[in-house]
Amino acid sequence: MMSSTNPLRTPTLDFIARLTVDVASPWELGESAHGQRRFIAITGGDVTGEGLNGRILAAGGDWQTIRPDGVAELYARYFLETDDGERLEVENTGFRHGPPAVMQRLRDGEAVPPEDYYFHTAPRFFTTSTRLEWLNRTLFLGSAARTKDNVVIDLFAVG
Repeated sequence: MMSSTNPLRTPTLDFIARLTVDVASPWELGESAHGQRRFIAITGGDVTGEGLNGRILAAGGDWQTIRPDGVAELYARYFLETDDGERLEVENTGFRHGPPAVMQRLRDGEAVPPEDYYFHTAPRFFTTSTRLEWLNRTLFLGSAARTKDNVVIDLFAVG
C-alpha cells in the first residue's frame, strides 16, 4: 500500500518539437447553447525539433467553442508528414483564455506576448510507423501562442 508521505515520481517534460501551424481566417458559425462556434482551417506549417521534423499538411482544422465565460475550447485534427515521408495524425484539444482586453487584441490580429494569456493543449498522435510508434503511447503537453497567421505549439513529452 502506498503512503501519502511517499509521493509518486513527479513527471518531467521533454521538449520534442515546435509546431508552427498555419491557419486561415475563422468561419463563424454563430451562437449555440454552449457558446460561439467557429471553424479555422489548417493550411500547412512546419515541425522542427530533435524529436520530430517535417511539415504540417493542408488537411484539417480547429473546431472552437468560445464559452460565455470567454474560455476558448479547442479541438483540432490534422496530419503531419515527417522528413522521412511518414504520416502522423494529430488530435489536439486545449484551452485558451485571458483578460477580455488581451483576448480582443488576439482577435484583432495583434501580437500579444504568450505570457499574457493561458494557452495549453494536450496533443495525441496516431501513426503506423514502427520508428515513431512511441508517439502512440506517450502523453504530450503543448505550450502555445497565437499569432495573426498561425498557432505556435512547443510540444513536450510527459516522462
